[in-house]
Amino acid sequence: MQVDVVVLGLGPGGELVATKLARAGLSVVGVDRHLVGGECPFYGCTPSKLVVRSSDVLGEARRVDGLAGTASVHPSWAVAAARIRTANHEWHDDAHVTRLEEAGVTVVRGHGRLDGPGRVTVERENGSTDEYVAARGIVLNAGTEPARPAIDGLADTPYWTNREVFKITELPASLAVVGAGAVGCELAQAFSRFGVRVTLIESLPRILAAEEPESSTALAEVLGREGIDVVTGAEIRRVRHDGSFHLDLADRTIDVDELLVAAGRRSNLSDLGLDSVGLDPSAKSVETDERLRAGERLWAVGDITGKGEFTHVSLYQARVVIRDILGQDGPWADYRGVSRVTFTDPEIGSVGMTEEQAREDGIDVRIGRADLAHGARGWMHGPDTVGLVKLVADAERGILVGGTVVGPYGGEALGLLSAAVHAAVPVSTLKGTHFAYPTFHRTIESALWDLGI
Repeated sequence: MQVDVVVLGLGPGGELVATKLARAGLSVVGVDRHLVGGECPFYGCTPSKLVVRSSDVLGEARRVDGLAGTASVHPSWAVAAARIRTANHEWHDDAHVTRLEEAGVTVVRGHGRLDGPGRVTVERENGSTDEYVAARGIVLNAGTEPARPAIDGLADTPYWTNREVFKITELPASLAVVGAGAVGCELAQAFSRFGVRVTLIESLPRILAAEEPESSTALAEVLGREGIDVVTGAEIRRVRHDGSFHLDLADRTIDVDELLVAAGRRSNLSDLGLDSVGLDPSAKSVETDERLRAGERLWAVGDITGKGEFTHVSLYQARVVIRDILGQDGPWADYRGVSRVTFTDPEIGSVGMTEEQAREDGIDVRIGRADLAHGARGWMHGPDTVGLVKLVADAERGILVGGTVVGPYGGEALGLLSAAVHAAVPVSTLKGTHFAYPTFHRTIESALWDLGI
């Protein structure tokens, strides 16, 4: 069958590409073997943030005693679990499929593989095979799946990943979380606030290793105060399961009821037929140019490009691809101002480079810091407010190349810094901005003056 475009993978970026191109009048086939909509709505962003929101309410309720009187808190996981099931339509993707079909997209269930430039074969769920020739081209949005660490004994146990954990209807008494990136930290805190005894285990020297060290320190202290056992620099030598889980470390054994592995993601590239178009199927990501082109009549978007495993990056890239396929002008892809948020309490919002990355890039770095808790809003917010602002500037060019806000609503306070890094706004201009009083946002002004440029 000849069509204009085939989209392999219908996560957020693939959905957007397919929808917009079909509405522009192109014949589009969208292929996915799992849930249309991808990881984000069913196993990632949506369920995790529903859980985080519920746990944040519990955290706030426990602050009543210090701020507004007294309160008695009785957590119920049943309420949170019901919200997840409702939002996910019991893990049915009918709404996503309907929207695509209404836009004119032909949705095909099955596993699609490249079969040379502009060619795709699809093994359908019923065992039949379809072949497509895409006149305009193919868009890859194959996504990722949970990484499964090579730990002795792990594969033989019924451990959870993000695919299983959001379907549980009852909480365990104890839980070990392996991996202290954003997902691990968010869920460790959330389950702890629901009354689960949580151990958070990280092989690297600190949690949130991709963020600034100051962010890691601030969050680790909060998690510790909330009763979470944070174990860093840990090598898990073996995992055993006999109804409970037993994690053998070098210096001790951790015994828990359940185990959640949140040790990163693995790209779905090995069985995509990349070799048929001259690409390496063993690569961790697909290399693309500023138009997201990966080869002849071939584009890639989302996690597989290695530009950030975030829904907003995938959607951003999708818009670039849409413009390119339709012959429209840019702007083309620019990753200077990629933002990210870890939705713990306090939230950690970051954009651009960390201090370490900037120094490794040879930039003449200046650092500006401010303690969010000591500002007017931090003091008013409560006696246990934790937070900071850290700015990374290029002294030679007089602009910000990175920034971090840790604190209540840290992700929401990130807007100014994201715009400043992306648009290369001079620090002198930023220092002349009006910062509303009293806001957490105003702490950025103090950090700007601390830069000394």
